[in-house]
Amino acid sequence: MSTLPTATGGDGTVPPPRTPVPGDAAAPPTIDGTEAASQNAAPSAAGAVDGVGWPAGVPVAEPAAPVVADVEPGRVRWDPAERRARASQSFWTAVVGVPAIFSVLRLGVEAGGELQTTLLLVANVGPVNLLAGFLTTAARLLSTGMVAVFALGAVLAVSADRLPPGTRRRPLFARWADITPAWVVLASFLLALITWPLLYLPLLLPAFVAAFQLRPERLHEGRLPRLLLVVALLAGYGWLLLPTLRDAREQGEWLVLALVVVPPVLAVFIAGPLPGMVIRPLASVTEVAVLAMLVWAALPVISTPVLPLTVTTVGAENGPTEDVRGHVVTTDDVNMVILQERGGVRYVPVDLVRAQVLCPSEEELPRHRLRIHDFHVEDSLLEGMGRRVRPVHRIDAACRTPG
Repeated sequence: MSTLPTATGGDGTVPPPRTPVPGDAAAPPTIDGTEAASQNAAPSAAGAVDGVGWPAGVPVAEPAAPVVADVEPGRVRWDPAERRARASQSFWTAVVGVPAIFSVLRLGVEAGGELQTTLLLVANVGPVNLLAGFLTTAARLLSTGMVAVFALGAVLAVSADRLPPGTRRRPLFARWADITPAWVVLASFLLALITWPLLYLPLLLPAFVAAFQLRPERLHEGRLPRLLLVVALLAGYGWLLLPTLRDAREQGEWLVLALVVVPPVLAVFIAGPLPGMVIRPLASVTEVAVLAMLVWAALPVISTPVLPLTVTTVGAENGPTEDVRGHVVTTDDVNMVILQERGGVRYVPVDLVRAQVLCPSEEELPRHRLRIHDFHVEDSLLEGMGRRVRPVHRIDAACRTPG
């Protein structure tokens, strides 16, 4: 019988602790002060390990596979789920926060920077009217930003996938494109389709191809049928816009010609990954370019009035009259409050109001004389259908009179 001490537990006799294998200097001591057994050592014979008795029926634990984290020194490895959560949070913060900031800035700009006038507008312009005014004027800007982000993000994402794993951090637009549902991307293109002027709609072709990575190879497996399909699509596009192209050439509208001809050709080659050496510089340049484009496009949106432009004829009965040009803020039983076009707020007694007409702003006046199948090139599809339902009336003579 062995003379080694044993302990008694609920399951019977507990074997004594094992001593480390000779030469295994890395074995750490256990909590009770004994030496831990080596995980790499196996008993040489049943009942004896290094001279210490070990019961024959007690199993020996096999060593677990060591977990080695391949992490660069001094670098924090972010979890992919956390990265997607951060990208999603930043994306929706921009989508929700930008319209709110723009709405406040519009009121301040329309008030001429005066605090009291701004407070007057805030008190009388409801949130519903402000949101409606923002959507009708800034929906074009919002859709432009989303289309640019999704198109560039898809190209950068498919390009970054060709790089070795962990080589570089994915670009911001690529992460936004990864976490955005396909229906949101499609909705942004539909919003752009009905709000962009017809003159810029051809730009949606390469953007759509890039966002959904529609390569020519998906049309047909054979090279010759694929080439014939591409030529047929381009020919149909040219036949549809042939009258507009002819008129643009006769009028010398070379920018219009470029906007109509170049995008469809670019759509054939834009899909697919980019070389790895240009991904990081292109990502930085495109992020700055999109931000600059949004700021440049936001300036006219911020300066666009929230209230309609009117000309109000004021004067006593059977007396001289005066035309007050500006925006009606509110009307009560006593006064009509008008924010004048050239600055200042004027309170006009309701009894002195003789007439009032609605006038278009200078931005609404057309600059081109081109049409695409009875639609003016500067109108959107939504505006063009509206003009068919209710044609534009003649501008009142009072609108041409300077205020």
